[in-house]
Amino acid sequence: MSRDALRTLAGVATILMIAAIVAGAVVLFRGGTAETVRVTVLSPRAGLVMGPDAKVKLHGAQVGKVASIDSLPDGRAAIHLDMDPSALQLIPANALVDIASTTVFGAKYVQLVPPEHPSAESMYAGQVLDAKNVTVEINTVFQQLVSVLSQIQPEKLNETLGALAQAFSGRGEQFGQTLEDLDALMVKLDPSLSNLSHDIAVAPHVINAYADSAADLVSIAENATQLSDTIVDHQQDLDTLLVSAIGLADIGNDVLATNSAPLTNVLHLLVPTTDLTNQYNKAITCALAGMEPLATGPPQPLPGVMLLNSFLLGTERYRYPGNLPKVAAKGGPQCMDLPNVGFDHRPPYVVTDIDANPAQYGNQGILLNADALKQALFGPIDGPPRNTAQIGQPG
Repeated sequence: MSRDALRTLAGVATILMIAAIVAGAVVLFRGGTAETVRVTVLSPRAGLVMGPDAKVKLHGAQVGKVASIDSLPDGRAAIHLDMDPSALQLIPANALVDIASTTVFGAKYVQLVPPEHPSAESMYAGQVLDAKNVTVEINTVFQQLVSVLSQIQPEKLNETLGALAQAFSGRGEQFGQTLEDLDALMVKLDPSLSNLSHDIAVAPHVINAYADSAADLVSIAENATQLSDTIVDHQQDLDTLLVSAIGLADIGNDVLATNSAPLTNVLHLLVPTTDLTNQYNKAITCALAGMEPLATGPPQPLPGVMLLNSFLLGTERYRYPGNLPKVAAKGGPQCMDLPNVGFDHRPPYVVTDIDANPAQYGNQGILLNADALKQALFGPIDGPPRNTAQIGQPG
């Protein structure tokens, strides 16, 4: 191969190598070789200066870029994001999205904002997010301003401005004083703004409570109206009642004033009786409770009086002077298991110091000749007497 051909091939190879280096640098700069994950953001609008390669930021750091923007039939914009896979673990799945810009005329970018309560899940591939806020653009402001101005008639605006100028003419000092007073009022209200905000926040709940109770409140108002009408209709009767009450109070005052000393003496005389009654409260209570079954029991099957009688062995007779009652005896109230005495039980016998004890002599009570009693009741009985050798002892 000739020297000229070699030079030509070397030049072409050099040009191709330089082109490859430049193309590789461009691809690396645009991130063409980096691995990305696609995430979609639905926004009311994308903004004027929003296009592919716009940055996606989290806390000011870039975590992706805008791949493309599609217009949806409902007027919204679908912004497709190429996210860095290593950054998805740092972004919560419920992250908020804002379409922001550095200045009013600056380029737009996608700002990811962590929520107040981030979720435990991280952002994943194919996730669809909703953009809540889009930075207001100057063209939007101009468009709204033009729409407002188009509704204003110049002649009426001139009349309004003229009326305002005439109203403020010569009243600058009063207007300035009004502004100063308003400023002083705002200074006084400023410490209470937090309370005012709280009142405004809870006002809906209070209003709803009043709304739920409106029917009852109306009923109360109607009943109060009827009550007041009734009082007005019976005004004369009410006056008579008050006059009678005043007369009764005067009579009662005279009676109490005249008999105050006797009533006081009666109360003083009743003190020992009431003290004794209070001391024997338990005994009186159980005695009355013991009589309750007699009062609440079923009536007799036939009218009249039912009499139950029986023979009981007599107790030891009282002896003089050992069994004389003791004056000022003490011992307190005795309830004796009343009012409920169990089956096959009997109230205990209280042995006091007045020498009335049925077992104090050790006797066996009244002794009967049982065999003679049987002969008297049932007639002659066959066989010999059972207690022939023990006449007078039970047989």
